[in-house]
Amino acid sequence: MASTTNVVKVGSRKSQLALVQTNTIINKLKELNPEYEFVVVTMTTTGDNILDSALSKIGAKDLFTRELELALEAGEVDFVVHSLKDLPTRIADTLVIGCVYKRDSEFDAVVMHPKHKGKKLEDLPENSVIGTSSLRRAAQLSRKFPTFKFENIRGNLNTRFKKLDEDEKYDAIILAEAGLVRMGWDDRIAQVLTSDECMYAVSQGAMAVECRAGDRKTLTLLSDIHHQDTAIACIAERAFLRRLEGGCSVPVCVSTKLSKTKLTLTGGVFSIDGKQCVLDTHSKDLPEEPANKKMATNGHLFAAIVPGNIDPALCHIAEEVGTELANLLLATEAANILAEAKEQTARAVMEEKARKEREMVEKTKQGEVTAE
Repeated sequence: MASTTNVVKVGSRKSQLALVQTNTIINKLKELNPEYEFVVVTMTTTGDNILDSALSKIGAKDLFTRELELALEAGEVDFVVHSLKDLPTRIADTLVIGCVYKRDSEFDAVVMHPKHKGKKLEDLPENSVIGTSSLRRAAQLSRKFPTFKFENIRGNLNTRFKKLDEDEKYDAIILAEAGLVRMGWDDRIAQVLTSDECMYAVSQGAMAVECRAGDRKTLTLLSDIHHQDTAIACIAERAFLRRLEGGCSVPVCVSTKLSKTKLTLTGGVFSIDGKQCVLDTHSKDLPEEPANKKMATNGHLFAAIVPGNIDPALCHIAEEVGTELANLLLATEAANILAEAKEQTARAVMEEKARKEREMVEKTKQGEVTAE
């Protein structure tokens, strides 16, 4: 039995995928630190509770993280595991991303209704209905398949599969390939979309571990699984998104290439209907020899990510690539596209709130709920 000083409490959402991801991190840490005992504390987030609204219509950037962060700030857990794409680029000053785990596939995947087994998107008939909760996916794919109808689909992976297979509403759904593989459901993948077909979300496929900023014990524990290439790519992507002040409410996408000598980031801003887009690419050379990893960073975080055991010079370059690419886009029509997308989603949030209020009033009238 581990001593109480070696017991680590880990926060996680209750969904099957979240627990798979949390246990992946725990198992790796156990392998490296067998003297520790890890206890999982599960909780439900706002995003888990609101399933009848599109993510972009809820109006919050921390739908799947805030409750976990509150538990972290209160000392109820020592760290929490996230899909990094769910974690806002700006988090509380008391918290940090202690490590970024090695990235799995960053690409999106198509899962077909059983009646379309063996087909790809281009094989589907006109007016096919594609389920996705992502404005980014819908905006990009509507350019390539203008007759398709993109409908919101929410819920955990199990729920979305059930809706696809049983409701007869959707011809296909689009999901992150990484999540499907982690769940062992890669046999349902009909097609993996390349960056030319659908650029991916910032940090998609990467898992992050968030902890308290001053918790040296936990930060030291996490430093052993901080993956350099993944962290560098995600710093660039998150810096790009942070400068654009985007999130799930606007169609922003990326594609990153990292070699030993160069970091290249391609980023895109789309209108919500997909009819307008601006893409650009920016790159920087990486130093041939690593700098002194002990060089001072003065506590600087890189889109909330700690340098940890990673050369801070590489982190600075990655941050510059993302920020500078965003600035290039903001100097073009992308700024107007982004502003309009934000206005549209703000209106959609207000309309969704009004719809829910009307529903509540109607249910109260019918005696389905008790008015307070």
